[in-house]
Amino acid sequence: MERHNFTVSLLVDRSPKEVFRTITNVREWWSGLYSEVIEGATEKLNDEFTFRAGDGVHYSKQKLVEIVPNKKLVWLVTESELNFLTKKDEWNGTKIIFQISKKGEKTQVVFTHEGLTPEIECFDACSGAWNLYLQNRFSKLLAARNSRPGRKSTTSTTTP
Repeated sequence: MERHNFTVSLLVDRSPKEVFRTITNVREWWSGLYSEVIEGATEKLNDEFTFRAGDGVHYSKQKLVEIVPNKKLVWLVTESELNFLTKKDEWNGTKIIFQISKKGEKTQVVFTHEGLTPEIECFDACSGAWNLYLQNRFSKLLAARNSRPGRKSTTSTTTP
């Protein structure tokens, strides 16, 4: 049986460089919903940062293991403690991948949490949370930056 990793595709009216810069500024978009705290560096190869949310409900440590400027970022989850799960370290060894490409006049961002599949306990809660962060924070942040005169603001999403 083929495993289907959680994936979201976003189409935004920003340059790949602007999208890439926004992704690496994790504090700007992966926070603001559940009293999150992000500590550590998030921009260069081998940078490590921690994410804590929900007063001890979620902890994870990510390491930036692949970086192709303006095209791709990959974080490896090296530690996790998801206290709402039976297997609290379910994210350990998973990868969070951002792939960036031009689609006509727009930029496509394909977000994949490799290892977050329907077969694991976290899938429903974690995919729902990723959708909130990506659509309610990340996409809206990029769209707000489009509000220059004469520039149309568009963001669309799909979840296969």
